[in-house]
Amino acid sequence: MYWNDQKDSKEEYVVPDDVIDLAFRIACPTIPVDHAHALSSALLDKLPWLAEEDRAGIHLVHGATSGNGWFRPEDTGNELLHLSKRTRMRLRIPASRLEDARALTGQKLDIEGHSLEVGKAEVCQLSSLPTLFSRYVVTSEALDEMQFLELAAEELKALDIPCRKMLGGITHRMNFPAGPVFTRSLMVAELQPEQSVRLQQLGLGEGRTIGCGLFLPHKGIAAVKEPDGE
Repeated sequence: MYWNDQKDSKEEYVVPDDVIDLAFRIACPTIPVDHAHALSSALLDKLPWLAEEDRAGIHLVHGATSGNGWFRPEDTGNELLHLSKRTRMRLRIPASRLEDARALTGQKLDIEGHSLEVGKAEVCQLSSLPTLFSRYVVTSEALDEMQFLELAAEELKALDIPCRKMLGGITHRMNFPAGPVFTRSLMVAELQPEQSVRLQQLGLGEGRTIGCGLFLPHKGIAAVKEPDGE
């Protein structure tokens, strides 16, 4: 008789730590809803290397009024986000730049007349969850949702990430001195762990330093479709 109780199992995937998120505590009661240009300019002034690193990015600041990222105040030109003490400012950076980024602690940033004091930072590893969400992916105002999704599928394929399920969200208009930038939110589901991490590391499309193309883990498409889901 031959008896083996050991079950075959794949080796557990270990998320690499070469790209990380750095979450800073901030003291900032209010910030404009449309703060991409102001925040990017302030941070690039302090950390110019953010524009040179392929895998670096600046997450836009989101308070309670942004919900889960699908709802924002409509009047982006005049509305303010009211931030709590739990709100964080996040940078996505190569781990090799960790100490360079920590130099932000103690600095004060001027975000269109709103003072943002940067506190201590916590390192956050990327996730291997199968569903990712990007609040802002750069697109053309002329593209409808289906055209946007078709283009996103092509870009994912170029990253060797097969597209199984995607959901496009609402559009946004960001104002910049050179003209507006149009974006749409995007959820990508049923990713393998390696694919999930790769998409977080590489992002999708343009605009990393203005908060675009950056993905975060999400609980899933089903939760978004439920009217009362949190």
